[in-house]
Amino acid sequence: VQLQASGGGSVLTGDSLRLSCVASGGTFSGYKIGWFRQAPGKEREFVAGIRWGGGITTYADSLKGRFTISRDITKSTVYLQMNSLEPEDTAVYYCAASSRVIQSQIGVPSSYGYWGQGTLVTVSS
Repeated sequence: VQLQASGGGSVLTGDSLRLSCVASGGTFSGYKIGWFRQAPGKEREFVAGIRWGGGITTYADSLKGRFTISRDITKSTVYLQMNSLEPEDTAVYYCAASSRVIQSQIGVPSSYGYWGQGTLVTVSS
């Protein structure tokens, strides 16, 4: 399984970005895909997750309403739409995949066996 994240960039407060995570090398019907982020000097934190089959989504409570995760099965791609960005959203964003993570562990980085390379999002005020 390979994951390729893209879409990061430098934006201003209040702007929007859409990140993409293209998955390849497997069939993903039983997978969960998660987006995580890691700011300098901080631990990696959960942003959002989606079940590939059925599209059930989960969000970090602090990000609900601003971030939306979705997937396009035909393109093997998971998206993270980020609106009303704030400087505190500055981080490297990673996508991750697992066929074994249970729902209660969807926000735990160690539950995922496959990771993309990360894409940097910088939000300036």
